Amino acid sequence: MAKCPKCGGNVASPRKQWKMAGRPDRNGKRTELTIGLFDHCGKSFRAVLAKRKI
Repeated sequence: MAKCPKCGGNVASPRKQWKMAGRPDRNGKRTELTIGLFDHCGKSFRAVLAKRKI
């Protein structure tokens, strides 16, 4: 679930989602981000759905 940046309404399901590995932190662990692409109010926007260390 994501919040629309234009109107503040909740959007339930993403049109598309993918995983991305971020940069390593001080300990050398990377953060895997799950990002979703949402459509609402005639615009599309991205939001982070989950984060986890890999």
